[in-house]
Amino acid sequence: MTQLTRDDVLRSVGHADDVTIARIIASGATVAELAEAQAWLANDEPLINAGRPLATGRARELVDILSELEPSADDEPSPPIVPQE
Repeated sequence: MTQLTRDDVLRSVGHADDVTIARIIASGATVAELAEAQAWLANDEPLINAGRPLATGRARELVDILSELEPSADDEPSPPIVPQE
């Protein structure tokens, strides 16, 4: 199996910064492991229902890295403060 290249990562995760891309490549993961990690992030319930074991090894590492790219509820912009008269 071939390790990921920068082009592989950009095709799969176009919104990643250079540091994240480097972390993904440094994991030593393959294209298949990146696809598995993305499948877990997209919707883990069908995978669990199909009896798939939770992601482990490099795929798990990628899940952790990619989950950092996902916006969280804390990242929501605050509503503007309107001065009261």
